[in-house]
Amino acid sequence: MYVNLFKPLLDRLGALILLIFFSPLMVLTALIIAWRMGNPIYFTQKRPGLHGEIFTIYKFRTMTNEKDAKGDLLPDSERLQGIGKLIRTLSLDELPQLLNILNHLRLILKSFFLHSKK
Repeated sequence: MYVNLFKPLLDRLGALILLIFFSPLMVLTALIIAWRMGNPIYFTQKRPGLHGEIFTIYKFRTMTNEKDAKGDLLPDSERLQGIGKLIRTLSLDELPQLLNILNHLRLILKSFFLHSKK
């Protein structure tokens, strides 16, 4: 009963509270990305979730869209610069994922804390 009823409600409530708390930081991050790298502000990607269900992940964009003379994107190491590195270091790029939790994902704090200690 907990897993099917209360856990999703607690996840969504927690995500909503965190979104409200971090919204000023998210707006500031979005404005900095728009100013320094332009649009789009978000990086989106389709990924498989539980039972192979495809969902769209949202993150703040941290890389430029710079291309070489042939029109191909430059390597990631060349496109990840200054402000993008800082956003990743502080894990600010992950904040929009709270929107996914409001929609349908589950909140798993254990993996977040393990990832942040690397």
